[in-house]
Amino acid sequence: AALLHASGAGVDIVDAASAPMSGMSSQVNLDSLVESLRFSPRETGLNPDNLRALATYWEHVRELYAAFETGQKTSMSEVYVHEMPGGQYTNLYAQAQALGVADRWPEVCRMYAEVNLLFGDIVKVTPSSKVVGDMALFMVANNLTSKDVLDPKREIAFPESVTDLMIGRLGQPPGGFPAKLMKRVLRGRKPVRGRPGQSMPPADFAETATKLKKTLGEEASPRD
Repeated sequence: AALLHASGAGVDIVDAASAPMSGMSSQVNLDSLVESLRFSPRETGLNPDNLRALATYWEHVRELYAAFETGQKTSMSEVYVHEMPGGQYTNLYAQAQALGVADRWPEVCRMYAEVNLLFGDIVKVTPSSKVVGDMALFMVANNLTSKDVLDPKREIAFPESVTDLMIGRLGQPPGGFPAKLMKRVLRGRKPVRGRPGQSMPPADFAETATKLKKTLGEEASPRD
């Protein structure tokens, strides 16, 4: 529905996926999108017969990867609650399995939304989305609430990724992070101001080439 509205507004490019690889945490069904735009001013020009031939191929390929799927059978509207990027959904589920909290997955999803608000409703893309996921799993595994996290009397060893985010190593969102949470996480350390890369020492390519020569046993090329 979103892509059809975007098409009506004159969008140039959208992402979609071959039918058997689409939906749920993946992109929109390309085959259905093409058919929905047929006989319209925005007809794609893609050949439906070719798309169906590709779909048959990918249908068989997907069966080989069945063991790595999350078990989700249909699309769910919960994405409007947790706002988790599709690419992260399967990764986070695997992490939840490794931590032994996969049976509490709905709780993890709700916590993801709660952590996002705790962080100030940040833009969730790699790597910021990973930090939200790390914190959500940490809180579920340790039975913590947002109130517990902000309680100054409670000692909490925050995940390293959360410290990196709050100190500004991934950059600063407009308006910064919530002050109360920053104070809890940083414990007096000063946050990074401006673009994180500006405070790093410049790379010494000549020195690196010398070190690589010893490792490689020959002169290091720029590509090396």
